[in-house]
Amino acid sequence: MLNTPLAGAAVHTITTTEDLAKHCATWAQEKFVAVDTEFLRETTYYPKLCLIQVAGKDVAALVDPLAEGLDLKPFFDLMADENVLKVFHAAKQDFEILYLLTGTLPRPVMDTQIAAMVCAFGDQVGYEAIVRKLVGAAIDKSSQFTDWSRRPLTHKQQTYALSDVTHLRVVHEKLSELIAANGREKWLETELASLVDPATYKVEPEQSWKRIKARIQNKKQQAVLMSVAAWREREAQSKNVPRGRILKDEAVAEIAIQMPRTPQDVNDLRLVSKGTGNSAMGSSLLKAVAEGLARDPKTIPEGKGRADEMSSSAQAAAEVLKLALKVVCESEGIAPKLLASSADIDQLAIDDNADIALLQGWRFEKFGKLALDIKHGKAGIGMQGGKAFVFAR
Repeated sequence: MLNTPLAGAAVHTITTTEDLAKHCATWAQEKFVAVDTEFLRETTYYPKLCLIQVAGKDVAALVDPLAEGLDLKPFFDLMADENVLKVFHAAKQDFEILYLLTGTLPRPVMDTQIAAMVCAFGDQVGYEAIVRKLVGAAIDKSSQFTDWSRRPLTHKQQTYALSDVTHLRVVHEKLSELIAANGREKWLETELASLVDPATYKVEPEQSWKRIKARIQNKKQQAVLMSVAAWREREAQSKNVPRGRILKDEAVAEIAIQMPRTPQDVNDLRLVSKGTGNSAMGSSLLKAVAEGLARDPKTIPEGKGRADEMSSSAQAAAEVLKLALKVVCESEGIAPKLLASSADIDQLAIDDNADIALLQGWRFEKFGKLALDIKHGKAGIGMQGGKAFVFAR
């Protein structure tokens, strides 16, 4: 099996379509290939693909998508080849790029970040820690946040980039063994299904308000929040700039609460640049506010489920449920984040029939049913031998 690149050793970088096609033909004979990408998006809305790393059993190489005349079709064909498993770590951003470029997603796939969570590596464990534990190697992360669009790449950048996928092969093999030993293949399969769902990568401006935290008090403010957030998303997409370059989240929230009607109202806002109200952007913004205010209140969803809107009893229930989640996950060897997010627990504390993943499938069997029992006093949390445990009443 191919070893991790040694310091000073040459790293092969593919810059021609012919060379890429030859390598992809070799990788297409593999049971699985490890894949990673490097990209930039600090100054753009859409990520810019700067480098691709691929490793099979014996051949590993970098692919330079910025090389003049290089056609990535052989690589895209490899990603679509259902006879070859594609192994990524924390694949969501890689998949976002591939979906933007091709309109399709790799299949079949393995995400070792998800696999690690299934195998009790915790919610926040990084790739470096996983490699250290499973491979016994250290990764030099000093090149992680370099400018991957600049050419030529340094040898240090190349070595770092290639080591990510050479280690990834071993990580995949070790995690696959652990998952099989614990009989958790179905859990992993369920989690990977959402990863390869195109809906995960379709950005709908009309849904962008959901990521913004705002102390909304009525449906008019909610309507303005929805309209302005959608306007900002479309502006960012059309200009290909980060949404924060148009307006920060906090500014969108302030606009929703204050509901400005005139250019001067916009200029008086604390979190919007002075003079914005008299600009073309200000005019466009006021139009979005007006559209929100004109919306039929019956079409505005209730903004429920935020922690600052929960009753004191619901907040207390959420705290107990979060403790129970931690106890169960420690006992079962599962990352808590995989079972339920903090927001999911808050929703369950408010509503027994909340539309959350915790009340479906294997999550319901593992913790959802128990969480409902705890909420309604049918189960509780106790201590024995210095350890917390959950018991049925």
